[in-house]
Amino acid sequence: RKMKKNNMPKRFRFILPLIFFCISTHAFGWGFFAHKKINQYAVFLLPPEMMVLFKPQIDFITEHAIDPDKRRYAVPDEGPRHYIDIDHYGVYPYDSLPRKWNDAVAKYSEDSLKQYGIVPWWVQTMLYKLTDAFKEKNQTKILRYAAELGHYIADAHVPLHASSNHNGQFTDQKGIHGFWESRIPELLADTHWDFFIGKAEHIKNPGTFIWNRVLESAAAADSVLKMEKELSLQFPSDQKYAFEDRNGITIRQYSSAYSKKFDEVLSGMVERRMRQSIFAVASFWYTAWMNAGQPSLTHLSNQEFSAKELKEFENLNNAWKAGKQAGREHEMP
Repeated sequence: RKMKKNNMPKRFRFILPLIFFCISTHAFGWGFFAHKKINQYAVFLLPPEMMVLFKPQIDFITEHAIDPDKRRYAVPDEGPRHYIDIDHYGVYPYDSLPRKWNDAVAKYSEDSLKQYGIVPWWVQTMLYKLTDAFKEKNQTKILRYAAELGHYIADAHVPLHASSNHNGQFTDQKGIHGFWESRIPELLADTHWDFFIGKAEHIKNPGTFIWNRVLESAAAADSVLKMEKELSLQFPSDQKYAFEDRNGITIRQYSSAYSKKFDEVLSGMVERRMRQSIFAVASFWYTAWMNAGQPSLTHLSNQEFSAKELKEFENLNNAWKAGKQAGREHEMP
């Protein structure tokens, strides 16, 4: 039988596959939007002695909050620094997993720990680096480490960063990762949420602090998955997703109505964890400065980034734009 001729105009035959490709590719993360907001708001929780540096540099601290995510595209070891599949280690509160790094390595080996994520330990490593940068009064190091430390602390507050079912891949909920940590904040943070929090505080035991936050995230992970599953069954299927413009491209994503309903079902969990992230980031910065002896930040050395450092930023951007992650896949902007 003779095939019917395709009368579709050539331009549409070219464009349609592109549109379907774009709408099937979700681009999320705790996300670039939320990470930037967290670092930005954290600056305003600092005392005047720190504001003298951080406020004029707020654009750098905000923009470079996402450097660790970009590094996922260049460094294979980067991925595990953002999460911990803590449910791999038994049941809550996961007492079989030593909280001190050396003890954990002795019990499970460094390779095994990295396989399942190391975020609570990496936060402490970055805190030490920032403390040393304050002691050295090295402005470029302070800014870089502060921006990146903020990223890892924020990640530790995300429930699905503390679960092996990190993107709902085991429960037919693929995409829930970005839904919780990117779609909802982008939709509600600027218009519905309150980020007037108070002031940063000195953290006497940073290790205990960040482990407590990780355990809170782990405890909430099952609720996030369970509640989205239940809502999905109750919500009209044709209203769950919508086609919306994102940076000039039409994409398929969770609808505004479904997103707002999920936020309601979660009783403000996303806003609450974002507020806690902001407080924690500011408090870790403040703790590093306090532990370094409260150095004056008025006149610092290395006030300009070197050619090598600028090249590193450029390489991160290029690796990110190339789009191939170097470790475990993670939905990214």
